[in-house]
Amino acid sequence: MNIHFIAIGGSAMHNLAIALHQKGYHVSGSDDTIHNPSKSRLEKYGLLPDEFGWFPSKIDANLDAIILGMHAKKDNPELLKAQSLGLKIYSYPEFLYEQSKDKTRVVIGGSHGKTTITSMILHVLNYHEREVDYMVGAQLEGFETMVHLTKDNDFIVLEGDEYLSSPIDMRPKFHLYKPNIALLSGIAWDHINVFPTFENYVEQFKIFTDSMINGGMMVYNEEDTIVKEVVESSNNHIKKYPYKTPNYFIEDGTTFLETSEGNLPLEIFGEHNLQNLAGAKWICQHMGIDEDDFYEAIADFKGASKRLEKIIESKDTVIFKDFAHSPSKVAATTKAVKEQYGNRTVLACLELHTYSSLNATFLEEYKSALDAADKAVVFYSPDAVKIKQLEAVTAKQIATAFERDDLIIYTNPTEFKEFLFNENLKNSAVVLMSSGNYGGLDFDEVKTLV
Repeated sequence: MNIHFIAIGGSAMHNLAIALHQKGYHVSGSDDTIHNPSKSRLEKYGLLPDEFGWFPSKIDANLDAIILGMHAKKDNPELLKAQSLGLKIYSYPEFLYEQSKDKTRVVIGGSHGKTTITSMILHVLNYHEREVDYMVGAQLEGFETMVHLTKDNDFIVLEGDEYLSSPIDMRPKFHLYKPNIALLSGIAWDHINVFPTFENYVEQFKIFTDSMINGGMMVYNEEDTIVKEVVESSNNHIKKYPYKTPNYFIEDGTTFLETSEGNLPLEIFGEHNLQNLAGAKWICQHMGIDEDDFYEAIADFKGASKRLEKIIESKDTVIFKDFAHSPSKVAATTKAVKEQYGNRTVLACLELHTYSSLNATFLEEYKSALDAADKAVVFYSPDAVKIKQLEAVTAKQIATAFERDDLIIYTNPTEFKEFLFNENLKNSAVVLMSSGNYGGLDFDEVKTLV
């Protein structure tokens, strides 16, 4: 097949392009800008466009399909040309479904935890040399790409994102997969630019549950009251398997999972990650991995990229970076670090970077999110507010939203960096939470703090 990607440089898009190239398809693509690591990875496989920009001349009747990325706009000249020629245009999730409609589709959904749970499942399957197709939202240790597609594998494991499919397809991605096996980890309002009310956001998960095939298996977190209500009230003819946080304890800085085979030391920590582990175990069992084999494999799982990822550690200092940015993720991450390092000073740094987090109304959702930290810092860039064309938020609004009198607030990247580099981090645990980079913070340089 001849496939052309409009906006090939995206994190998900370039991985799909590489996967199809590896499958033997002829792949081309365009984008107006491509940054690393996408750029170097596309170049490695000979898929990097010769020049950046949009070129309608690349679109002709010989193309079997167009895959349209979210980065493109509705008036993209290549998209308009493809539409005028009547070419088949797929969104990213639509094409993944086409590639997997004859397979058993396992879809991991939820506002938080889905990347980690998907990563856990793939880690266990890889450990036991079980070949599956997959799509996951983070780079995993031992996996070259975030997308893998074959003709022969029976299963495909898909991270089920609730964000929109493409500029011309306003359905959430996970509505298109029609899972045989699914998981819902938790529901906490996010993406308010797309889902303006909490009720509207929850409705997407109801649609997802009802989109499962008849007789499908839904694994769900019964400790999340919204998830529990969504799944248990569904009239879809599916089997329902609840899970909850397993028993565990912390000893000398290591988390131990209590199992029928004894206490199992883990590389990961935090109640939310133990909860994720319980969900992943159910899914793996549905895929033919028994409990003992799951525990054997999960013991050395170190986590997904940017999910409580350890940057550096010394005898008395540890620094993590974490993708957490939504209120529920920030609260869970901060609580996990304090629980694991209760005898240390926990410094939690949060960058407000997303559309939702920079919205003055949504800020109220962050109430108590940083309470578990001994010292808390919030950074945001007024430039990011302007780029997103949002009404400016003030330091006072942020302080009021978090309801923490000692909250430290920075809007200047240089001042934030100076604060961090001048802190006495002896006997500390630091967590840097953001989907951005604090206005240009070099995480390699952060390693020099220890």
